[in-house]
Amino acid sequence: MKIINPATEQVIADLKEDSSASLNGKLIQLIQGQKKWNTVSLKERVAVLQKFSVLLKENIEELARVLTCEVGKPLQQSRNEVNGACARIKWLTDNAEKFLSDEVMNEDANMKEVIRYEALGVICNISAWNYPYLVGTNVFVPALLAGNAVMYKPSEFSSLTGLEIGKFLKQAGVPDDVFQIAIGAGEVGKTLLEMNFDGYYFTGSYKTGQYIYEKVAHKMVPCQLELGGKDPLYVADDVADIKSIAAGTADGAFYNNGQSCCSVERIYVHEKVYDAYVDEFVKEVKSWKLGNPNDEVYLGAITRKPQLEFVEGQVKDAISKGAKILSGGKRVEGKGYFFEPTVLVDVNHNMSVMRDESFGPIIGIQKVKNDEEAIQLMNDTEYGLTSSVYSSNQVRAEKILSAMNSGTGYWNCCDRVSAALPWSGRKHSGFGATLSHVGLRAFTHPKGLHLRK
Repeated sequence: MKIINPATEQVIADLKEDSSASLNGKLIQLIQGQKKWNTVSLKERVAVLQKFSVLLKENIEELARVLTCEVGKPLQQSRNEVNGACARIKWLTDNAEKFLSDEVMNEDANMKEVIRYEALGVICNISAWNYPYLVGTNVFVPALLAGNAVMYKPSEFSSLTGLEIGKFLKQAGVPDDVFQIAIGAGEVGKTLLEMNFDGYYFTGSYKTGQYIYEKVAHKMVPCQLELGGKDPLYVADDVADIKSIAAGTADGAFYNNGQSCCSVERIYVHEKVYDAYVDEFVKEVKSWKLGNPNDEVYLGAITRKPQLEFVEGQVKDAISKGAKILSGGKRVEGKGYFFEPTVLVDVNHNMSVMRDESFGPIIGIQKVKNDEEAIQLMNDTEYGLTSSVYSSNQVRAEKILSAMNSGTGYWNCCDRVSAALPWSGRKHSGFGATLSHVGLRAFTHPKGLHLRK
């Protein structure tokens, strides 16, 4: 399997893909290793994952370089991702004992009622390329803390980073037979679905998530899907600082080239502030530098070459239906998968850019008359991951967010994740949750104990 640098189109590594035989061998190891790992005290498991975080910080420059080379994101954004993963690991390890220990629900002179959180066993984590450290730590860290063994399949577009993760987990003290890596593309993923795991945790597209769900349903084991989004943002007419809001929301749309499930994907602006907002938004986008991700740039290369054609197609579709380009709109000539940050106005829901997940550096901005129209348009989607509202009035904003059928709501912010809050989707954005106490317990079977004294 060839690993290609999306900024240069050069092959930077050749990796041997796993076969069915090698995967089955790894699973046998994990089944045996999990039994021992589950007997290790929670305190010791916490210490191991804390050591893993320390190692990530100590090796951040090399890890960021590898990540940038294979996914194309600017070097500083790669550093930010590693630091973000460490912050999540801290919350998960700080709170593991609180939420994974036995929970006494009721006790009297004769009876004690307890919930015990038992490990699932060996789980399969099929992960994503856009934020391999962040979406990875959402799964394998709480899984390991809860006493599970993990078969971790990094995306074929971030396999070098996946190998780095495995290396430092083992340096931190995770046994070889508790964390194994499956290397390969789609065929390896399909093979994993045919194997007998005790849970499946996937991060990626709706189409692939649906396929996974259907393939493993008959096994009657947990299956959790963190899928994409078409995340809406509304700018109300009572906002105070339009310039800073435009800059912040532009960052929410274009950070990491818009390659995030919670990137702002469509913007609705009240007609009273529409012109001023669009003007400041375009100024911000045009101020950014695009280029070699190892340089001081805001935008690097798109990770996957086919996404260039998809974004290009969304631009053509929008223009053919009456949209106007205010910035960008085309590929950058030369080597690498580069696309100009693109801002479209005069858009509507007949256009793909306002309906279909873009996962690229493109945004449509639509004018609305009032909150009611904004709510209707924001909910007009098959997805339900995040929704954002910018307003000076918290009551007004929360009323709008309460009307959103999404797993996360933002007031005066966007495109952020907190380890303390559950990360979950609705509709085509998936189901189940990572992070928070919900995410720690997502890798356990709760057992009710009735203990008569």
